[in-house]
Amino acid sequence: MLREIGIARNRSSWHRMAKRLGVQVMERKRFAVVGSDARQAAAGRALARAGYQVDGPEDIALADYILLPLPLDETKTPLAELLRAAKPGTLALGGMLSAQAQDIAREAGVELVDYFAREELTIRNAIPTAEGCIAILMQERKRTLFGSAVLMTGFGPVGQALGVRLAALGAQVTVAARRPAQRALAESLGLRSIELRRLADIVSAFDTVVNTVPAQVLTETVLPQLRPESLIIDLASKPGGTDFAVAERLGHRAIHALSLPAVCAPETAGEAVAQTVCDILREREEPR
Repeated sequence: MLREIGIARNRSSWHRMAKRLGVQVMERKRFAVVGSDARQAAAGRALARAGYQVDGPEDIALADYILLPLPLDETKTPLAELLRAAKPGTLALGGMLSAQAQDIAREAGVELVDYFAREELTIRNAIPTAEGCIAILMQERKRTLFGSAVLMTGFGPVGQALGVRLAALGAQVTVAARRPAQRALAESLGLRSIELRRLADIVSAFDTVVNTVPAQVLTETVLPQLRPESLIIDLASKPGGTDFAVAERLGHRAIHALSLPAVCAPETAGEAVAQTVCDILREREEPR
């Protein structure tokens, strides 16, 4: 405590001396970090390393920026109360924001930005998502991935990160994708590909499926064609791309693996959020 008091006094003396000498002292911008899960705590540490002063929600009135949780759940986070305490001009950044959250921010006079909508965060999250999915596959399957046939629906950033890693482990990966460019990319990476509309024609060759498409593709028509007691890992955001009720009725094991970065690699996930937030702030500071 005495050391902290001494540091504070020295800092105060330095500021007074700089003012007398006409030297401009740049104050660090302040973040108020709301939420205490492992990812949010890691994001706060990363922002501190980036040079920001990082405080808790009790210091929102002093903050230049507010970092809200991902996802932002208004039932758990008293958003209206928090934002009303913010000073004018404060920028709030949150993930997976609802229309209600945007309305609350407008009423409070606070600008609210959704960092989860940023492409670079999707790409940064793809690697921990892929690694988390592989961990689930290794835990839930009775055979090695080496030599196994794995069907993957969709080939965006998550599918790309996962496909090459599964192939590196010796899995025989087939990608079902809608766009020709995605199928060409899969083939250029040494994976097999097929048109997504032909899914029902080829699923009988697989007992392991990973979905990354955020729309229902594993439907009542497709699921009966899978081998009995197949394993389905759905990585897409809610409601996912699987008809879970039908999958259960048919005896398949369908796992909706949500928020894998925060679950499997919270430190990496928090750093990804902080990097993305810093990208947003840099863009706003650049002259237009």
